[in-house]
Amino acid sequence: MEQKYSRNVIITFFMISTFAIGMTEYVVTGLLTQFADEFDVPVSTTGLLLSSYAIGVAIFGPLLRVITIKFSPKPLLIGMMVLFILSNVMAAMAPTFNIMILSRLCSAIMHAPFFGLCMSMAMNISPADKRPAAIAAVNGGLTIAVMLGVPFGSFIGGMFNWRYVFWFIVGIGLIALIGLLIVTPNLKPAEPPKLKGELQIIKNKSVMLVIAIIVFGFSGVFTAYTFLEPMLRYITGFGVTGVTISMLFFGIGAVIGNFASGRIMPYKLTERLISVLIGLAIVLALFTTLIHFSALAFVMAFLFGVGTFGTTPILNAKIIIGAREAPALSGTIAASVFNLANAIGAMIGTGLLQAGAGYTLITLTASAIILFGLFLAYVTNKVEDKTLFK
Repeated sequence: MEQKYSRNVIITFFMISTFAIGMTEYVVTGLLTQFADEFDVPVSTTGLLLSSYAIGVAIFGPLLRVITIKFSPKPLLIGMMVLFILSNVMAAMAPTFNIMILSRLCSAIMHAPFFGLCMSMAMNISPADKRPAAIAAVNGGLTIAVMLGVPFGSFIGGMFNWRYVFWFIVGIGLIALIGLLIVTPNLKPAEPPKLKGELQIIKNKSVMLVIAIIVFGFSGVFTAYTFLEPMLRYITGFGVTGVTISMLFFGIGAVIGNFASGRIMPYKLTERLISVLIGLAIVLALFTTLIHFSALAFVMAFLFGVGTFGTTPILNAKIIIGAREAPALSGTIAASVFNLANAIGAMIGTGLLQAGAGYTLITLTASAIILFGLFLAYVTNKVEDKTLFK
Protein backbone atom coordinates (compact mmCIF):
# COMPACT_ATOMS: atom_id res chain seq x y z
CA MET A 1 0.00 0.00 0.00
CA GLU A 2 1.34 3.41 -0.94
CA GLN A 3 2.21 5.85 1.86
CA LYS A 4 -0.35 8.64 2.14
CA TYR A 5 1.90 10.76 4.37
CA SER A 6 5.59 11.64 4.04
CA ARG A 7 8.39 9.79 5.80
CA ASN A 8 9.01 12.79 8.08
CA VAL A 9 5.36 13.04 9.16
CA ILE A 10 5.20 9.32 9.98
CA ILE A 11 8.45 9.39 11.96
CA THR A 12 7.28 12.53 13.81
CA PHE A 13 4.25 10.68 15.21
CA PHE A 14 6.46 7.71 16.04
CA MET A 15 8.61 10.18 18.01
CA ILE A 16 5.58 11.58 19.85
CA SER A 17 4.66 8.02 20.79
CA THR A 18 8.14 7.14 21.98
CA PHE A 19 8.28 10.45 23.87
CA ALA A 20 5.25 9.37 25.90
CA ILE A 21 6.66 5.89 26.48
CA GLY A 22 10.10 7.25 27.37
CA MET A 23 8.59 9.70 29.84
CA THR A 24 6.70 6.88 31.54
CA GLU A 25 9.85 4.80 31.81
CA TYR A 26 12.23 7.46 33.09
CA VAL A 27 10.12 10.09 34.89
CA VAL A 28 9.99 8.01 38.07
CA THR A 29 13.74 8.61 38.47
CA GLY A 30 13.01 12.22 39.40
CA LEU A 31 10.16 11.25 41.74
CA LEU A 32 11.67 8.49 43.91
CA THR A 33 11.68 10.46 47.15
CA GLN A 34 8.04 11.43 46.56
CA PHE A 35 6.99 7.81 46.00
CA ALA A 36 8.85 6.88 49.18
CA ASP A 37 6.87 9.47 51.15
CA GLU A 38 3.51 8.72 49.49
CA PHE A 39 3.65 4.94 49.88
CA ASP A 40 5.76 4.86 53.08
CA VAL A 41 8.58 2.73 51.63
CA PRO A 42 12.38 3.25 51.71
CA VAL A 43 14.01 5.11 48.81
CA SER A 44 15.96 1.96 47.97
CA THR A 45 12.66 0.09 47.52
CA THR A 46 11.34 2.69 45.07
CA GLY A 47 14.10 1.58 42.70
CA LEU A 48 11.78 -1.36 41.99
CA LEU A 49 9.64 1.00 39.92
CA LEU A 50 12.53 1.14 37.44
CA SER A 51 13.72 -2.46 37.68
CA SER A 52 10.20 -3.95 37.47
CA TYR A 53 9.50 -1.92 34.34
CA ALA A 54 12.77 -3.00 32.77
CA ILE A 55 12.19 -6.66 33.65
CA GLY A 56 8.68 -6.44 32.20
CA VAL A 57 10.06 -5.06 28.93
CA ALA A 58 12.80 -7.68 28.76
CA ILE A 59 10.56 -10.69 29.47
CA PHE A 60 7.07 -9.87 28.22
CA GLY A 61 7.99 -7.68 25.23
CA PRO A 62 9.51 -10.48 23.12
CA LEU A 63 6.68 -12.84 24.14
CA LEU A 64 4.07 -10.37 22.91
CA ARG A 65 5.97 -9.88 19.64
CA VAL A 66 6.27 -13.63 19.08
CA ILE A 67 2.52 -14.08 19.68
CA THR A 68 1.66 -11.24 17.29
CA ILE A 69 4.41 -11.74 14.71
CA LYS A 70 1.96 -12.39 11.84
CA PHE A 71 -0.23 -9.38 12.63
CA SER A 72 -0.04 -6.21 10.53
CA PRO A 73 2.02 -3.42 12.14
CA LYS A 74 -0.63 -0.65 12.14
CA PRO A 75 -3.33 -2.37 14.24
CA LEU A 76 -0.61 -3.66 16.56
CA LEU A 77 0.75 -0.16 17.17
CA ILE A 78 -2.76 1.16 17.83
CA GLY A 79 -3.65 -1.65 20.22
CA MET A 80 -0.42 -1.25 22.16
CA MET A 81 -0.91 2.51 22.49
CA VAL A 82 -4.37 1.88 23.98
CA LEU A 83 -2.75 -0.46 26.53
CA PHE A 84 -0.17 2.22 27.29
CA ILE A 85 -2.84 4.86 27.95
CA LEU A 86 -4.82 2.57 30.26
CA SER A 87 -1.72 1.58 32.23
CA ASN A 88 -0.90 5.23 32.90
CA VAL A 89 -4.46 5.90 34.07
CA MET A 90 -3.86 3.07 36.55
CA ALA A 91 -0.59 4.69 37.67
CA ALA A 92 -2.22 8.09 38.16
CA MET A 93 -4.88 6.50 40.39
CA ALA A 94 -2.67 3.92 42.17
CA PRO A 95 -3.70 3.64 45.86
CA THR A 96 -0.75 1.45 46.90
CA PHE A 97 2.86 0.78 45.94
CA ASN A 98 1.92 -2.70 44.66
CA ILE A 99 -0.68 -1.24 42.28
CA MET A 100 1.95 1.22 41.11
CA ILE A 101 4.28 -1.70 40.34
CA LEU A 102 1.42 -3.41 38.45
CA SER A 103 0.82 -0.30 36.34
CA ARG A 104 4.51 -0.25 35.46
CA LEU A 105 4.36 -3.86 34.30
CA CYS A 106 1.31 -3.14 32.13
CA SER A 107 3.20 -0.29 30.43
CA ALA A 108 6.28 -2.45 30.07
CA ILE A 109 4.49 -5.20 28.13
CA MET A 110 4.05 -3.00 25.06
CA HIS A 111 7.34 -1.09 25.21
CA ALA A 112 9.71 -3.38 23.30
CA PRO A 113 7.38 -4.50 20.47
CA PHE A 114 6.18 -0.90 20.01
CA PHE A 115 9.73 0.45 19.71
CA GLY A 116 10.69 -2.49 17.53
CA LEU A 117 7.82 -1.92 15.10
CA CYS A 118 8.45 1.83 14.93
CA MET A 119 12.18 1.41 14.33
CA SER A 120 11.75 -1.30 11.69
CA MET A 121 9.01 0.67 9.88
CA ALA A 122 11.10 3.86 9.99
CA MET A 123 14.05 1.94 8.58
CA ASN A 124 11.95 0.35 5.84
CA ILE A 125 10.62 3.70 4.57
CA SER A 126 14.13 5.24 4.57
CA PRO A 127 17.00 4.98 2.04
CA ALA A 128 19.94 2.78 3.13
CA ASP A 129 22.25 5.63 4.15
CA LYS A 130 19.48 7.20 6.28
CA ARG A 131 18.62 4.08 8.26
CA PRO A 132 20.77 4.79 11.34
CA ALA A 133 19.30 8.31 11.38
CA ALA A 134 15.74 6.91 11.14
CA ILE A 135 16.39 4.58 14.07
CA ALA A 136 17.92 7.46 16.04
CA ALA A 137 14.89 9.63 15.23
CA VAL A 138 12.46 7.08 16.66
CA ASN A 139 14.68 6.72 19.71
CA GLY A 140 14.87 10.52 19.74
CA GLY A 141 11.37 10.67 21.18
CA LEU A 142 12.68 8.83 24.22
CA THR A 143 15.70 11.11 24.57
CA ILE A 144 13.54 14.22 24.27
CA ALA A 145 11.41 12.71 27.03
CA VAL A 146 14.57 12.47 29.11
CA MET A 147 15.48 16.07 28.25
CA LEU A 148 12.07 17.69 28.77
CA GLY A 149 9.65 15.11 30.17
CA VAL A 150 11.72 13.96 33.15
CA PRO A 151 12.68 17.42 34.47
CA PHE A 152 9.14 18.67 33.78
CA GLY A 153 7.77 15.68 35.67
CA SER A 154 10.20 16.29 38.54
CA PHE A 155 9.10 19.91 38.70
CA ILE A 156 5.35 19.18 38.56
CA GLY A 157 5.72 16.38 41.09
CA GLY A 158 7.80 18.58 43.40
CA MET A 159 5.55 21.62 43.17
CA PHE A 160 2.20 19.81 43.16
CA ASN A 161 1.78 16.03 43.14
CA TRP A 162 3.34 13.18 41.17
CA ARG A 163 -0.11 11.94 40.04
CA TYR A 164 -0.47 14.96 37.74
CA VAL A 165 2.63 13.73 35.90
CA PHE A 166 0.89 10.51 34.85
CA TRP A 167 -2.27 12.34 33.79
CA PHE A 168 -0.03 14.49 31.57
CA ILE A 169 1.42 11.30 30.05
CA VAL A 170 -2.12 10.02 29.39
CA GLY A 171 -2.80 13.22 27.43
CA ILE A 172 0.34 12.78 25.29
CA GLY A 173 -0.63 9.15 24.73
CA LEU A 174 -4.04 10.21 23.39
CA ILE A 175 -2.38 12.62 20.93
CA ALA A 176 -0.04 9.83 19.82
CA LEU A 177 -2.96 7.42 19.39
CA ILE A 178 -4.84 9.86 17.14
CA GLY A 179 -1.69 10.44 15.07
CA LEU A 180 -1.03 6.71 14.66
CA LEU A 181 -4.61 6.14 13.52
CA ILE A 182 -4.26 8.82 10.83
CA VAL A 183 -0.69 8.64 9.46
CA THR A 184 0.64 5.11 9.99
CA PRO A 185 0.85 3.31 6.63
CA ASN A 186 -0.83 -0.09 6.56
CA LEU A 187 2.33 -1.83 5.34
CA LYS A 188 2.24 -5.59 4.97
CA PRO A 189 5.26 -7.82 4.17
CA ALA A 190 5.20 -9.74 0.90
CA GLU A 191 5.34 -12.91 3.00
CA PRO A 192 4.19 -13.18 6.62
CA PRO A 193 7.18 -13.45 9.00
CA LYS A 194 8.02 -17.00 10.05
CA LEU A 195 9.05 -17.41 13.67
CA LYS A 196 11.50 -20.23 12.90
CA GLY A 197 13.32 -18.05 10.40
CA GLU A 198 13.34 -15.02 12.72
CA LEU A 199 14.88 -17.09 15.52
CA GLN A 200 17.93 -17.72 13.33
CA ILE A 201 19.15 -14.46 14.83
CA ILE A 202 20.71 -16.49 17.66
CA LYS A 203 23.26 -17.81 15.14
CA ASN A 204 24.34 -14.32 14.12
CA LYS A 205 27.58 -13.73 16.06
CA SER A 206 27.63 -10.01 15.25
CA VAL A 207 24.21 -9.52 16.86
CA MET A 208 24.99 -11.79 19.81
CA LEU A 209 28.14 -9.80 20.58
CA VAL A 210 26.18 -6.54 20.58
CA ILE A 211 23.61 -8.09 22.93
CA ALA A 212 26.48 -9.08 25.23
CA ILE A 213 27.80 -5.49 25.20
CA ILE A 214 24.37 -4.21 26.21
CA VAL A 215 23.70 -6.76 28.94
CA PHE A 216 27.17 -6.85 30.48
CA GLY A 217 28.28 -3.30 29.73
CA PHE A 218 25.39 -0.91 29.26
CA SER A 219 23.83 -2.19 32.51
CA GLY A 220 26.42 -0.04 34.29
CA VAL A 221 24.47 3.04 33.16
CA PHE A 222 21.40 2.14 35.21
CA THR A 223 23.49 1.10 38.19
CA ALA A 224 24.18 4.82 38.56
CA TYR A 225 21.21 6.44 36.80
CA THR A 226 18.61 4.75 39.03
CA PHE A 227 19.76 6.88 41.96
CA LEU A 228 20.67 10.07 40.11
CA GLU A 229 17.96 12.10 41.87
CA PRO A 230 18.94 11.00 45.43
CA MET A 231 22.61 11.66 44.61
CA LEU A 232 21.79 15.20 43.51
CA ARG A 233 19.73 15.77 46.65
CA TYR A 234 22.07 14.23 49.23
CA ILE A 235 25.54 14.90 47.75
CA THR A 236 25.05 18.18 45.88
CA GLY A 237 22.33 19.42 48.25
CA PHE A 238 19.89 20.33 45.49
CA GLY A 239 16.19 20.94 46.07
CA VAL A 240 13.41 20.71 43.47
CA THR A 241 14.87 23.44 41.23
CA GLY A 242 18.42 22.08 41.27
CA VAL A 243 17.27 18.52 40.55
CA THR A 244 15.02 19.75 37.73
CA ILE A 245 17.84 21.74 36.10
CA SER A 246 20.24 18.80 36.45
CA MET A 247 17.72 16.45 34.83
CA LEU A 248 17.32 19.01 32.04
CA PHE A 249 21.09 19.06 31.48
CA PHE A 250 21.12 15.25 31.42
CA GLY A 251 18.33 15.35 28.85
CA ILE A 252 20.03 17.96 26.66
CA GLY A 253 23.13 15.76 26.65
CA ALA A 254 20.96 12.75 25.81
CA VAL A 255 19.40 14.45 22.78
CA ILE A 256 22.79 15.67 21.52
CA GLY A 257 24.36 12.23 22.00
CA ASN A 258 21.44 10.44 20.34
CA PHE A 259 21.24 12.53 17.18
CA ALA A 260 25.02 12.83 16.84
CA SER A 261 25.30 9.04 16.89
CA GLY A 262 22.44 8.78 14.40
CA ARG A 263 24.63 10.57 11.83
CA ILE A 264 27.32 7.88 11.96
CA MET A 265 27.66 5.77 8.82
CA PRO A 266 26.92 2.06 9.42
CA TYR A 267 30.51 0.89 8.82
CA LYS A 268 31.84 3.21 11.57
CA LEU A 269 29.37 2.20 14.29
CA THR A 270 31.65 -0.08 16.34
CA GLU A 271 34.60 2.30 16.17
CA ARG A 272 32.47 5.17 17.53
CA LEU A 273 30.92 2.92 20.15
CA ILE A 274 34.35 2.26 21.65
CA SER A 275 35.06 6.00 21.88
CA VAL A 276 31.76 6.79 23.59
CA LEU A 277 32.14 3.95 26.13
CA ILE A 278 35.58 5.25 27.14
CA GLY A 279 34.13 8.70 27.84
CA LEU A 280 31.14 7.28 29.72
CA ALA A 281 33.35 5.16 32.00
CA ILE A 282 35.44 8.23 32.90
CA VAL A 283 32.33 10.32 33.66
CA LEU A 284 30.91 7.68 35.99
CA ALA A 285 34.23 7.15 37.78
CA LEU A 286 34.45 10.88 38.61
CA PHE A 287 30.74 11.52 39.12
CA THR A 288 30.26 11.65 42.90
CA THR A 289 33.58 13.44 43.42
CA LEU A 290 32.70 16.32 41.13
CA ILE A 291 28.98 16.77 41.88
CA HIS A 292 29.88 18.16 45.32
CA PHE A 293 30.21 21.41 43.37
CA SER A 294 26.87 22.72 42.05
CA ALA A 295 28.15 24.00 38.70
CA LEU A 296 30.04 20.76 38.04
CA ALA A 297 26.92 18.75 38.93
CA PHE A 298 25.21 20.28 35.89
CA VAL A 299 28.24 19.53 33.70
CA MET A 300 28.46 15.92 34.89
CA ALA A 301 24.73 15.38 34.40
CA PHE A 302 25.12 16.71 30.83
CA LEU A 303 28.09 14.43 30.08
CA PHE A 304 26.28 11.46 31.63
CA GLY A 305 23.40 12.09 29.21
CA VAL A 306 25.70 12.44 26.19
CA GLY A 307 27.44 9.14 26.97
CA THR A 308 24.30 7.19 27.85
CA PHE A 309 22.28 8.10 24.77
CA GLY A 310 25.30 8.40 22.53
CA THR A 311 25.64 4.63 22.84
CA THR A 312 21.95 3.71 22.50
CA PRO A 313 21.33 4.44 18.78
CA ILE A 314 24.67 2.85 17.86
CA LEU A 315 23.78 -0.40 19.61
CA ASN A 316 20.18 -0.34 18.31
CA ALA A 317 21.41 0.19 14.76
CA LYS A 318 23.98 -2.60 15.04
CA ILE A 319 21.26 -5.07 16.06
CA ILE A 320 18.55 -3.98 13.61
CA ILE A 321 20.83 -3.58 10.58
CA GLY A 322 22.89 -6.65 11.44
CA ALA A 323 19.91 -8.96 12.04
CA ARG A 324 18.88 -9.32 8.42
CA GLU A 325 17.36 -12.73 9.09
CA ALA A 326 14.97 -11.26 11.70
CA PRO A 327 13.44 -8.02 10.34
CA ALA A 328 10.24 -8.42 12.38
CA LEU A 329 11.84 -9.41 15.66
CA SER A 330 15.16 -7.50 15.70
CA GLY A 331 13.81 -4.15 16.91
CA THR A 332 11.87 -5.81 19.73
CA ILE A 333 14.96 -7.75 20.77
CA ALA A 334 17.01 -4.54 20.78
CA ALA A 335 14.52 -2.73 23.03
CA SER A 336 14.14 -5.77 25.29
CA VAL A 337 17.86 -6.28 25.75
CA PHE A 338 18.34 -2.65 26.71
CA ASN A 339 15.70 -2.99 29.37
CA LEU A 340 17.21 -6.24 30.61
CA ALA A 341 20.42 -4.26 31.06
CA ASN A 342 18.46 -1.51 32.79
CA ALA A 343 16.94 -4.06 35.17
CA ILE A 344 20.32 -5.60 35.95
CA GLY A 345 21.82 -2.18 36.57
CA ALA A 346 18.93 -1.05 38.78
CA MET A 347 19.13 -4.26 40.82
CA ILE A 348 22.90 -3.91 41.26
CA GLY A 349 22.51 -0.29 42.40
CA THR A 350 19.59 -1.16 44.70
CA GLY A 351 21.48 -4.12 46.16
CA LEU A 352 24.58 -2.02 46.87
CA LEU A 353 22.50 0.71 48.52
CA GLN A 354 20.56 -1.77 50.65
CA ALA A 355 23.85 -3.36 51.70
CA GLY A 356 24.99 -0.01 53.05
CA ALA A 357 27.25 1.06 50.19
CA GLY A 358 27.66 4.75 49.49
CA TYR A 359 26.85 6.44 46.20
CA THR A 360 30.55 6.66 45.31
CA LEU A 361 30.88 2.88 45.33
CA ILE A 362 27.75 2.64 43.21
CA THR A 363 29.13 4.95 40.50
CA LEU A 364 32.56 3.29 40.58
CA THR A 365 30.86 -0.08 40.13
CA ALA A 366 28.91 1.40 37.22
CA SER A 367 32.17 2.59 35.64
CA ALA A 368 33.73 -0.86 36.02
CA ILE A 369 30.75 -2.47 34.29
CA ILE A 370 31.03 0.01 31.41
CA LEU A 371 34.72 -0.87 31.08
CA PHE A 372 33.78 -4.53 30.67
CA GLY A 373 31.38 -3.46 27.93
CA LEU A 374 34.29 -1.57 26.35
CA PHE A 375 36.32 -4.78 26.31
CA LEU A 376 33.45 -6.62 24.60
CA ALA A 377 33.16 -3.81 22.05
CA TYR A 378 36.87 -4.17 21.26
CA VAL A 379 36.38 -7.93 20.75
CA THR A 380 33.35 -7.23 18.55
CA ASN A 381 35.38 -4.88 16.37
CA LYS A 382 37.87 -7.66 15.75
CA VAL A 383 35.53 -10.55 14.95
CA GLU A 384 32.20 -9.18 13.66
CA ASP A 385 31.05 -9.57 10.05
CA LYS A 386 31.84 -6.14 8.58
CA THR A 387 29.89 -6.83 5.39
CA LEU A 388 26.61 -6.51 7.29
CA PHE A 389 27.21 -2.79 7.77
CA LYS A 390 28.29 -1.69 4.30
